[in-house]
Order: sequence, then C-alpha cells, then structure tokens
Amino acid sequence: MAAQEENRNVEVTKALAALQPLYGKDNVEIVTTDGRRYRGTVHSMKTTQALTTPSVKLQCASGEIVKITFPTIAEIRDHNL
Repeated sequence: MAAQEENRNVEVTKALAALQPLYGKDNVEIVTTDGRRYRGTVHSMKTTQALTTPSVKLQCASGEIVKITFPTIAEIRDHNL
C-alpha cells in the first residue's frame, strides 16, 4: 500500500510541476485517463487543502469551468508554443 501511495504522490508532483508554468495561460489541453480532452485557460490549482484530492480548474472557450483531479490527468499539452 505504501508503494501505491508514493506512486500517487509522484504523479501529483509531476502534474503540479507541469501545470504551474501554465497558470493563467490559455490554449492548454488536458487529456484525462478516460480519454476526455479539455482545452482552455488554467484558472485554479488546489493542492494544499487537507483531505481533498489535488485538482485544477480549466475554463473552456465556451465559458464552462471544468474541475480535473490530478490523478485523472494522463497528459498536459501547451499549444502556445
């Protein structure tokens, strides 16, 4: 069980490291483990609240705000390059 917890923390750390420089940028795409794709502006990252799963909020072009938990993130793409 400790190995699974450690692996999960590493994935959260990787997601946070990838998302921090993209905070406030638009044209960011996040692909989830179930194949869903979201593209928009990174608005909020919750990583320090006790007993909650770290997550990111992305505002899509339609105005919809989508909350994506870090463990469900499969890929992060910056289309601003």
